Amino acid sequence: MPTLSETTRNVPVHVGIIMDGNGRWAQKRNLPRTAGHKAGVDRAREIMLAAIEAGIKYLTLYTFSTENWKRPESEVSYLMRLLGLHLKTEVDFYRKNGIRLHHLGDITKLSPELQKDIKHVIEDSKENTRLNLVLAINYGGKDEINRAVGKYITDIIADNKIKVPETIDISKYLDLPFLPDADLIIRTGGEKRISNFLLWQSAYTEFDFCDILWPDYTKNDFFESINRFMNIDRRFGGVKQ
Repeated sequence: MPTLSETTRNVPVHVGIIMDGNGRWAQKRNLPRTAGHKAGVDRAREIMLAAIEAGIKYLTLYTFSTENWKRPESEVSYLMRLLGLHLKTEVDFYRKNGIRLHHLGDITKLSPELQKDIKHVIEDSKENTRLNLVLAINYGGKDEINRAVGKYITDIIADNKIKVPETIDISKYLDLPFLPDADLIIRTGGEKRISNFLLWQSAYTEFDFCDILWPDYTKNDFFESINRFMNIDRRFGGVKQ
């Protein structure tokens, strides 16, 4: 059974996961796609606990993208209900395991009820310190950057600044300015693309692509991904001394 490497010096601080393959998992079993999404939520719970065990501080799950609205209305409605149910029922799970929730994305496009559920769990979990769980809901990397630039320009106008600085840093206008850059992004399901995920935060991210469909991705698979990361010599554009 795979375990984490004995050394912890290279454990990633921030791991992002593109949880791909729910629909295909269901279709392989002659089940509706919604069954795959339900299985995917259950799998996410296991990986949260694995992240805590590994000592990871930030775990970002790509839950619903700005492009996912293109899916059939029935599937989108189910996903929104599933997210709301998860948030309502997992409050005690978050408390027990020290998980603090954050939201990444444009919350204003979500239903008032789901916005309320998200804000409630964020407030309820704000004292938890073992894992920062970031749910990217109605999130797209380009959208986040565009909205950050809009906030920056709004500040410039509000401060009556005639001359724009030569160097522009929009990082403090991102959805979660405190969120560290992703050390590792894992994508399940066999595709090898980042699908508009954490574009700003992934300049020097290591990527781990695997063929396993998300509902089949286990704690052991996650530890294997972490171990592969820990063996990478990261130089960030420099050279090894």
